[in-house]
Amino acid sequence: MKKTKTSKKSRTAALLFSLFLGAFGAHRFYAGKTGSAIAMLILTITIIGAIVSSIWTFIDFIMIIAGSFKDSEGKIIKNW
Repeated sequence: MKKTKTSKKSRTAALLFSLFLGAFGAHRFYAGKTGSAIAMLILTITIIGAIVSSIWTFIDFIMIIAGSFKDSEGKIIKNW
């Protein structure tokens, strides 16, 4: 059985970043996923991109609540 490592990042912080600044990729910057965070930031500038970014944020929000969101090292952000 494979043991998954847990990130030292706070799930509460990731959840709050996602809730309030998610469309700008703040929760992804926090998790160390800089590339996708910049993509979200650029997408938010356009109308169509803002819709895509909002959906992306909602999916990330659900993943954070479920405890399956990972940081840039592939560790699950699990601890509240």
